[in-house]
Amino acid sequence: MPTASAPPSLDMHFNDTESVIRACASFRDIFDTLRKEIGKVLVGQDEIVHQTLICLFAGGHALLEGVPGLGKTLLIKTLSDSLGLTFARIQFTPDLMPADITGTSIVVEDERTGHRSFTFSPGPIFHQLVLADEINRATPKSQSSLLEAMQERSVTVAGQTHQLEQPFFVMATQNPIEQEGTYSLPEAQLDRFFFKIAVPYATRIEMNEILHRTTARIDPTVEKVLDGDTIQSAQQLAQRVIVAPQVQDYAIRLVLGTHPDGEHCPENIRRMIHVGVSPRGAQTLITAAKVQALIEGRYAAAFHDVQVAALPALRHRIIRSFEAEADGINTDTIIDTLITHTPREVE
Repeated sequence: MPTASAPPSLDMHFNDTESVIRACASFRDIFDTLRKEIGKVLVGQDEIVHQTLICLFAGGHALLEGVPGLGKTLLIKTLSDSLGLTFARIQFTPDLMPADITGTSIVVEDERTGHRSFTFSPGPIFHQLVLADEINRATPKSQSSLLEAMQERSVTVAGQTHQLEQPFFVMATQNPIEQEGTYSLPEAQLDRFFFKIAVPYATRIEMNEILHRTTARIDPTVEKVLDGDTIQSAQQLAQRVIVAPQVQDYAIRLVLGTHPDGEHCPENIRRMIHVGVSPRGAQTLITAAKVQALIEGRYAAAFHDVQVAALPALRHRIIRSFEAEADGINTDTIIDTLITHTPREVE
C-alpha cells in the first residue's frame, strides 16, 4: 500500500522574515494535508473539522455535541487514523468507575521469591488521543476523573503522579436531546474543554454523498500523515504568533461583556446571562485566534480571528439566566449579539 507523502517539517529557528514566512506556509500545508485526509471518510462538516483541528494545534480539548448519527465518532476515529498517536476509546456509562479511566494499582507476586508488591496498571487515559464517548452518561464522580488529565496532563493514583505522553488530546461527545439517564457536565468540567463544537445536520448534497459511500461499499483508506513531534512543533509555532494590543483588548472586552454586572456588557443581553466567562475563556480566544491566523498564512492574529473563535470558545462558558431559558434564547444568540455590540477598538 502506498504511503502518503510526509508533510513539510516545521523549522522553529526563525532568523529572518523569510524563515517566518516559510514556517507559516509549512503549517498551512500540514493543516491542508490533514484536512484532506479526513475528507476521504467524512462527508461535509467542513466547519466542524476546521474547529476540531484548531483545538488540536492549540493544544486544547474538544466537546462535540449533536444528535446521534451525525458523524461525531466517525470524525474522531478518522482523526486518530490520520495521526501517528496512540488512541483509546472510553464508552461512558453509569457504571463506569474512575479506576476504569485512570488505572489502578494491582498486587503483583514474584513467582521466584513470592514477594508481593503494588504495580500501577495504566488505564485508557494514558493514550495521546482519547475519545470520551457519550461523556454525559457517566456519573459526576467518573467525569471528574478527567479533570486532572485535561488540565495538568497528569494522573494521580494512590498518591503517585504519572505524566501523560504529549501531545495529549481529549475529544468528548454528547447527545443534547436524550437526557434520561444522563448527568450534565458541571461548569468546572465544561471549562476544561477548549471548544464546544455544535455538529449540524448534513445538507442535501452531503446526504447524497453519504448514501453513495455507505451503500456502495466504498471503503476509503486513511493514511497517517502527522506524528506527535510535528503536532508539537505546530503547537509551539502557534504560541509564537503575534497578537497586537488592540486585538488582545478586543478579546478581553468580549469576555468582560459576558459579565452581566460589568461595564462592558451590552444592555440588551444583561438579563440573558446569569454567570459570565472566566479568564480561561479569554485565553482560549487568543490561542484559537493565533491558530486561525496561521491557517490563513499570517503570523499575526486579527480581530476576525477572535470572532471566528468566539462561538465555540464561549458557548459552553456562559450560564444563561432563567429568563433567557424561558424565552428560548441560546448562548449562540447571546454571543452573536455581544459581537455585534462590541466595538473593535475603543478610544
